[in-house]
Amino acid sequence: MTQWRRPDAARIRLLATRDLACADLVRRLLGIGVRAMPRAYLGGEFGFTLRPARTGLLAEGTSVRYSAIAALGLRCLAEADQREALAGDNCDDLIELLAKRLDELTALGDVALICLAAAEAGHSELPHAIDRLRELDRHLLVTGTGAGDVQVDAVSAAWVVTALVAARAMADVEQHLAAARRRLLSARGALFPHLIGGGQSWYRAHVGSFADQIYPVQALARLHASADDPIALQAADQVAARLCRMQGRDGQWWWHYDARHGDVVEHYPVYSVHQHAMAPMALLDLADAGGACHLEAICRGLRWLAAPPEVHEHLIDDDLPVIWRKVARNDPGKLVRGLAAVRTAIWPGPPGPAIGRLFPPTVVDRECRPYELGWLLYAWLHENGSRS
Repeated sequence: MTQWRRPDAARIRLLATRDLACADLVRRLLGIGVRAMPRAYLGGEFGFTLRPARTGLLAEGTSVRYSAIAALGLRCLAEADQREALAGDNCDDLIELLAKRLDELTALGDVALICLAAAEAGHSELPHAIDRLRELDRHLLVTGTGAGDVQVDAVSAAWVVTALVAARAMADVEQHLAAARRRLLSARGALFPHLIGGGQSWYRAHVGSFADQIYPVQALARLHASADDPIALQAADQVAARLCRMQGRDGQWWWHYDARHGDVVEHYPVYSVHQHAMAPMALLDLADAGGACHLEAICRGLRWLAAPPEVHEHLIDDDLPVIWRKVARNDPGKLVRGLAAVRTAIWPGPPGPAIGRLFPPTVVDRECRPYELGWLLYAWLHENGSRS
């Protein structure tokens, strides 16, 4: 692998002011990400997952969504390293291939991510991506309200805002962006639920995942940074502050929350990508926008990844190279998560210690999904949407 990018990017230098060991860990993780990316590329699209095999890592399945996130991360690398990861192509070529599929895609989040990648690249397919995003989200533009009309997951709703913010300097997206902003802000209680617009079962309607919180934090922070929006910034600050208050003693970013009250519904699994990429990405975007700087919380999350106390094995394997996906409970069929949702629907409050004794978090999920590597590169190397 050629020299992929200076390892002292601005965000890593900022991290080093708090904890040099964490900064070194991020450099190590980035090196793993750059080396693993080519193994996940299947010629025009990234695999759905990487699993261990006798020959190293084996890519299985394909994913448009993961390919778009990989494109966002790989754009932060020098072109020579993009081409090494993409079998001779660069990120513009990958975005071109993804854009050719826009008209057949029906997942709002997938189209929003392609739109974001095209906007950040200044790609010629951006108008096409904006049109397709507007077409899929046309119900929002017709009603103008967003909540209670059509069911949309919070992650996709956040990605729409983030994509339109990135595109607003190059296209007229203000009507769509204003409606998408209302939809996202109107959904928040103490935190965000998983689905906006209802339709979820009674025992799940109050539950939102970590992803349902962290992507809206990013979207609202970038919204304020792009054009003064103190209401959006305040919402992002409040959600981020709640997540940081609820962070585990050893730095874990927990998985499920009660959107009504902000309590933890269920702690596990703890995902590596939350620790090394998604939390840092959104929290650093928040700080860049003028919100609170949660640098110590970011460091705690990284320290957990370096030495998770729940298990007696490493999640980081430099030789393969890979970062294993998560630490989970040994419960069958996600039993604990289901029971926790029912319990907190009736009796709000954090889980008791008995669950941890009955179903301890001792399982390491030995897979890695390419989007995790894409967000890793993007979180730490992204600077105002371009390479430097």
